[in-house]
Amino acid sequence: MYDTTKPYISEIERIIRTTWDTKYLRVDERGIHKKKPFDYTAMFFDHVDGIGTKGMDHWRKRTFDAAVTDVLAMNLNDFCLARAIPTSLCDHIFLPTDDREAIVQIVSHLAAECNMRHIAITAGETAIHDNMNGMEISMMMSGFKRSVEPNQYRQGDILIGIGSSGAHASGFTRIHSVYDDWELLPESITTPTLIYIDVVDSIDRVFGIHGMTHITGGAFTKIKRFLGTCDAHIGRSHNLEPHSIFWDLLEKGIPEKEMYQTFNCGIGFVIGVPVVKKSVCLSTLKEAKFNADIIGNVTSGSGNVHIQSKFSDQEYIY
Repeated sequence: MYDTTKPYISEIERIIRTTWDTKYLRVDERGIHKKKPFDYTAMFFDHVDGIGTKGMDHWRKRTFDAAVTDVLAMNLNDFCLARAIPTSLCDHIFLPTDDREAIVQIVSHLAAECNMRHIAITAGETAIHDNMNGMEISMMMSGFKRSVEPNQYRQGDILIGIGSSGAHASGFTRIHSVYDDWELLPESITTPTLIYIDVVDSIDRVFGIHGMTHITGGAFTKIKRFLGTCDAHIGRSHNLEPHSIFWDLLEKGIPEKEMYQTFNCGIGFVIGVPVVKKSVCLSTLKEAKFNADIIGNVTSGSGNVHIQSKFSDQEYIY
């Protein structure tokens, strides 16, 4: 039975209060007070995202820490595209049952991650929906842009791909559609999304990145948003191989062309850099323990993405 008084609320409040004093903000009962002299008016940035259908698998396997990492990654990695720095967030947790253990674990892990990243949790809500098949965590993350440089690939750029950890948190409705029994999904299905913002932001500050894409919903078609009149060409000779889950999905009947417009197929993030910066960028990524490789280049064109499939000798244009 759902207890509308939420008897765990004081415990939740105690946990989130641990995030109320960061290098950017101080939070108290009166409101949010900024510490750093950044311009909220000109540089303010918000982003909203959640874990989507993957929440069914996280709930079934009770992988709550991984679920928190997923929702943070989906927001932080897109903050990276905007060259923005997160300072606070508001979370919304949906559960199918009033599970105190799950709620406390979720909020505790979220607070721990936020404390490491100087992000204040300024508000939140827990909702119990007994008609849900799983859980959902979504959040609005707020911060400020450190640069107004546009996110745009340029002719002559070298494309560097950064490996994924698996399916990340995209395409799960399609994944579920081809499995008759979700219990047959591999254990690795709840492996969390990699967080790229730390290393990519560092590379951008030191060496300069022209274009960036977080390969999530829409997969490689998302690159088109940042091409302008250029074309992106992605080859198959790189070392970023599709994980076993992607081969399974292909064998279960998902068309090969659809794979690259639905799933990351082993590449979670793409950056475009000048030719002279490719070696130092690759070295920085590998020093940070990311699997990365040159996957292609950018030419003049009409805004299309050309992909040589890793699954066959086919090439697809999006």
